[in-house]
Amino acid sequence: MFCPQISMIGYASISYSIATKTSMKILRRLLFAFATIYLLPTLSAAGLWYFKERPQSWRDADWSSAGVLPQATESPDAAIYVLSATTGGMKGAVASHAWIVTKSEGASSYDRYEKVGWGKPIRKNAYQADGRWYSNEPRIVVAITGEDAQRLMPKVEQAIAAYPYSAPGAYRLWPGPNSNTFVAHVLRSVPELGAVLPPDAVGRDYLPEGEFFQIDADGRDLHATLYGLAGISAGWRSGLELHFMGLVAGIDIARPGIKIPAVGRLGM
Repeated sequence: MFCPQISMIGYASISYSIATKTSMKILRRLLFAFATIYLLPTLSAAGLWYFKERPQSWRDADWSSAGVLPQATESPDAAIYVLSATTGGMKGAVASHAWIVTKSEGASSYDRYEKVGWGKPIRKNAYQADGRWYSNEPRIVVAITGEDAQRLMPKVEQAIAAYPYSAPGAYRLWPGPNSNTFVAHVLRSVPELGAVLPPDAVGRDYLPEGEFFQIDADGRDLHATLYGLAGISAGWRSGLELHFMGLVAGIDIARPGIKIPAVGRLGM
């Protein structure tokens, strides 16, 4: 004798089984994608870094000028630079340190600004403008010179002064606020600089004041994050980025390329 109730239970059981299998398949694919995109590059970078010769402490490191910037006395023009270099210790396998360099029109020397976990809040001229960081040569993230630099100088100085984590002790290595949080704050505040920090700038996606959502001053990039632990950035400068535990994966639009966690940016 046919029983509708038993039949409905059977259908429900089959539907639940199918839904469970589908969910597990999706979960496995997500885990595989996560391992491929985030874990594999990170572990590879860590392995290579482990066998690389490097200073064992800051005392053994080379902090001298790398010569990547022109001599300040060579030109009377104003200049703004953002530089980034691989940091020290094992964290150097996946992370970099960024700072800002400025020169007013007619000035004969540079000023360097950065946030570190020791000493004064925002350090000024603690190191040479293009000095190596833990013996690692810096790379130029963005360079603005001439009239554009002079015009943007007040905005950059205002953004530096307005950084909310400038008090002593207002530093946390991970997920932020750290040195890269400071520089990223300036870049978002002065979007005319036209740059974002590289993917290995761990801490750059920690938004000031613990915000979950922020749009750049010109409205062309947006950022959503859970205290820098997980989030997304999208826009003309950022391209499309997915952040997880301080690691960044994504694609670049303005300058075609890909962003690989712990490795950096590959492309134009």
